[in-house]
Amino acid sequence: MGSAHMAVTRPAPGAAEIAIVGDVTAACEDDLMTAHEEASDAGATVIVLDFAQMEYMNSGGIGMLVTLLVRAQRRQQRIAAVGLTDHYRQIFELTRLDEAIVLHDDTASALRALAPKEGR
Repeated sequence: MGSAHMAVTRPAPGAAEIAIVGDVTAACEDDLMTAHEEASDAGATVIVLDFAQMEYMNSGGIGMLVTLLVRAQRRQQRIAAVGLTDHYRQIFELTRLDEAIVLHDDTASALRALAPKEGR
């Protein structure tokens, strides 16, 4: 089992995408939290987690996502996940993570869904 690599990009104003490459386990918590800090420091209110290049995720990785979710909620950020395989979509549904981290097929659809609406 390897480790994960996180890369932060800014696909739109007020949004950041964290591309996750490799294995998502508790061992990569520092990397994910550092990526989240980088995204937050740039003022992102929408965080898109891109799992398209993720190879594996265990229960420690799920727990790490819960930690990230708590941090994001404290900052009033919304989180979306894209690029999940059917297997991992099912895990998000079984763990009810999909109720807090909205699932989308791609970054563009996630940004459209989570973009601030006029008059809010």
